[in-house]
Amino acid sequence: MDRSAEFRRWKAQSLNKADLSRKGSVDEGVAELVQLLNAREQYFTTSSCAGRILLLDGNINGFEVQKQNCCWLLVTHKPCVKDDVIVALKKANGDAVLKFEPLVLHVQCRQLQDAQLLHSVAIDSGFRNSGITVGKRGKTMLAVRSTHGLEVPLSHKGKLMVTEEYIDFLLKIANQKMEENKKRIERFYSCLQCALERETITDLHPKEKIIVKNNSYSHKKKRNREKASGKCVTEENDKKLESDDDPGINVTLFPEDY
Repeated sequence: MDRSAEFRRWKAQSLNKADLSRKGSVDEGVAELVQLLNAREQYFTTSSCAGRILLLDGNINGFEVQKQNCCWLLVTHKPCVKDDVIVALKKANGDAVLKFEPLVLHVQCRQLQDAQLLHSVAIDSGFRNSGITVGKRGKTMLAVRSTHGLEVPLSHKGKLMVTEEYIDFLLKIANQKMEENKKRIERFYSCLQCALERETITDLHPKEKIIVKNNSYSHKKKRNREKASGKCVTEENDKKLESDDDPGINVTLFPEDY
């Protein structure tokens, strides 16, 4: 079986599987992005989460919550209010932790160059912790991740260790991060549309692709025009993203068994 046919088989098998997530369906906040990727022959998504605020009750080991051994007291993909957290905390018997988790998206890619295009778009959109994994069987996976998460312990052995005022303060931060996460998803979707459209055009007209590749001046002018018009990426967004995430984020490419 040739590589393209094998990839199509993997994609069909994956998309026909039942959704085994807690929710049982794709989050509304990432549904359009997932649909855009799955509509392209070179991609399919294997898992996703649009971003969420969680209150977990369990044991803390170095401030890392083991989700499989804890109770989910509250989970929402929308902004959260203090009263909801206070009510949920009354059910806590162990060590409750408030978390904000940004977008996580896993995409199987037909070949490395497809993953590299998607990876570049993800990085430019603010998902600076994204990385590519290549397995021994040639399976190429891109994990889209961000670094602007939040994780704060609130109670110990069922006893609340912070004030309601502090919980309100934490939720303001978490809700701000949720809003920033939403903007990054929208930016990712818009930039990906642009990148895929350009890829389609250059595939139809390969001579134009060669001219662009070997003419750095033309490429630079094109990017400057995009910045000036606000298309896909703006200078303001570039500066904001540089300040939002740590500058030393590690993006890796390594072999892994699938």
